[in-house]
Amino acid sequence: MGSQVLTIVLIVELALTIYSLATKSLQEKVRSGTRIAAFIVFLLLTLASVLEWGFRWYGLAILLFLWAAHGVFALIRRKGVRDYSARRIMARFVLSLLLVFLALVPALIFPPHEPLAPTGPYTVATVRHTYMDENRIEQFSRSGENRRVNVTFWYPQNPTNNETFPLIVFSHGGLGTEYSNESLFLELASHGYVIASIGHPYHAFWTEDENGHVTFVSMDYFRQLQQEDAKRDKQESYRYYREWMETRTGDINFAIDTILEKASTNAGDVYNLIDVERIGVMGHSLGGSAVLGVPRQRSDIDAVMALEAPFLCDIVGVENGEFIFVRDAYPVPVLNVYSDASWSHLSEWTQYTRNHDLLLDPQADAFNLYLRGAGHFSLTDLSLASPLLVRILEGGETTRDAAAYLRELNEVSLAFFDHYLKDRGDFKTGLYRNLQEANP
Repeated sequence: MGSQVLTIVLIVELALTIYSLATKSLQEKVRSGTRIAAFIVFLLLTLASVLEWGFRWYGLAILLFLWAAHGVFALIRRKGVRDYSARRIMARFVLSLLLVFLALVPALIFPPHEPLAPTGPYTVATVRHTYMDENRIEQFSRSGENRRVNVTFWYPQNPTNNETFPLIVFSHGGLGTEYSNESLFLELASHGYVIASIGHPYHAFWTEDENGHVTFVSMDYFRQLQQEDAKRDKQESYRYYREWMETRTGDINFAIDTILEKASTNAGDVYNLIDVERIGVMGHSLGGSAVLGVPRQRSDIDAVMALEAPFLCDIVGVENGEFIFVRDAYPVPVLNVYSDASWSHLSEWTQYTRNHDLLLDPQADAFNLYLRGAGHFSLTDLSLASPLLVRILEGGETTRDAAAYLRELNEVSLAFFDHYLKDRGDFKTGLYRNLQEANP
């Protein structure tokens, strides 16, 4: 839709420019009337839901409003006509297109999209809650307030016979959101899981609490992500890892404890659907690193899935320029999924040393799956939300269709959790083996 709007603006501005040059007039009245009309048309299209209102249209709405207000003012004041200048007309044409292009950048980068349709028998509902942790002060704020954690749930709607379902808690990537893998959440929930995706305040690109308050990413944290380089300075990287993991695992443990407490006390809402005896965790990138650390901190986790994530919580120090890892066997079944972005680098990226060890000497319930043909961000719905941005971030076109790639991820995720949280199927000999053979 963004490209269509840009094309329409180009045609209109080009027509105004040609008309002005042909009549050797600035055509101020015509230009003002056109821009007032453009703002009215934009409002009508938005109200009629032809344009789905959202952040992608904020810039254009502001620009059209300012142009319309200027047009109204120009028509009212009836100022004397300025001298004709072809150079001025061309400069105005170029400036107008530049302003519209900048205003449309969000719409061009994030075209309207829908998550993949779930395939399970349950209709999926969603709800958002915000929990305040009375034992932690918000480190990213100077107000002394307690840290608040936002959790969005996807769950089976109106199940029968007082059914309860396994709980799976998700942690997003370094600059993700709690909606980053919504297609996966919908798929799992439609097959009988309660998904609780955490929006980590100040770690998420943005997260919204249950009252509508939006918190954006901390710039200090953002700079840390840009500066971290394990090849250059492992001590600094280790310091960052400890800080990030403390925040993330603190949020995850707090969210799980809060959810289980509410489920155990029949707090109603989504909580009555949760089977507190069956719990899984999953995450992408930095969130995957955090969930990989949680089973070493608590004993009630039954399975873990990490989407392209190193075992950062298992790094306990730096000695002789190398990371030192916990050597104890991993305590629960784990599925590590990799894309083209990391698979060929596991042996050289030192923060992935433990991941590489599991390739060479896997534990009985440690699975490593390489999904070839796409990169790091294709493991999330960003590949649907912004194909252009993913191409930029991943350095070019992928060889896999984004929807097909995500469906494959959804299938293996469902098979893994079905086996370890519902005692269904044999994960080793089923879909997992088939995917391994298809992605050697």
